[in-house]
Amino acid sequence: MPYMTAPHSPSRIAVFCADTHLHVQTTELAVDLCLPVTTDTANWDMLLVLEAADSAPGYRVMLQQLGAEAPGPIDVDFVGGKAGHRRRAAEGRKQPLARAVGLKHGANPAVIDATGGLGRDAFVLATLGCNVQILERSPIVAALLHNGLERARADAATAPIAERITLVNADARHYLHALSDAQRPDVIYLDPMYPHRDKSALVKKEMRVLRALLGDDDDAADLLPAARHAAKKRVVVKRPGRAPWLGDHKPSMSIENENTRFDVYLTTP
Repeated sequence: MPYMTAPHSPSRIAVFCADTHLHVQTTELAVDLCLPVTTDTANWDMLLVLEAADSAPGYRVMLQQLGAEAPGPIDVDFVGGKAGHRRRAAEGRKQPLARAVGLKHGANPAVIDATGGLGRDAFVLATLGCNVQILERSPIVAALLHNGLERARADAATAPIAERITLVNADARHYLHALSDAQRPDVIYLDPMYPHRDKSALVKKEMRVLRALLGDDDDAADLLPAARHAAKKRVVVKRPGRAPWLGDHKPSMSIENENTRFDVYLTTP
C-alpha cells in the first residue's frame, strides 16, 4: 500500500531482511517508507524486519528496537497472539468495549478507529460484526497493520473478520475534517497513548517499542473535538482507569473494566 510521508521520528530506522528470497519485498517496503535497506544491525535505533511466513503475503513484518535493554520485536498478529486469544475467548457484546461502542439489540455501527496502533480493539469490533476503518498516521505502524491484515485474510478463521476492516494511513484530524456527511461513521473510537512519566510503568513490550518510535500523543486532546464533530452517534475514548478525561472534557458516561475506562461522548443530531 502507498504510505504518506513519515512524521518526524527521533529514531534511526532501516529495513532489514536476512532472507535473500524476500529481496523484492524488502526493497519495495523500503521504497514505500522512504527508508534505507541495511545488512548492518549495529548502527540503528530500530529495524523493520521481514521474515518468511507460511501464509500470504509470504512474509511477516516486525519492528525491532535495538539496544542492550530493548524488548523483543513486535508485529500485528490477528490470527494468533493476544488478538487470537481474544477472538477465541468470544467475550461477546457484554464486554465493556462493545457496550461503550453501542453494540446492543443486534446493532452493528460503522466505526472509525482514529488511533489505530496495533489494531487489537478494531479487530475485536470487527469480530463482533462492525465494519471498521482504521486510521494510523505513522507509516511504519501502518505497514505493520497492513501486513497483519494480509495474513489474517489468508487464514480461514480470520478472513471474514479482516474483510470488515479497511486501513488508511492518514492523520486522523485532517481525515475526519474532510469527511462528507455520507462518509461520517456512527462511532469514532480513540485510544491515544497515555503520557506516562515514570519509565518503570512501561511494562508492556508493545508500549515500550511504540513509545520509542512515536513518543507521546501530545496532540491527542485536539482529536476529540474533530471526532465529536464527525461521529453521528458517539465518540468512545479508552483511558487508564485513573487518568483524567481527555482534554478535561466530561463524557456523557463511562464504562469501567478493571484498570481501563471507556469514556462515551454522545453526539447531538
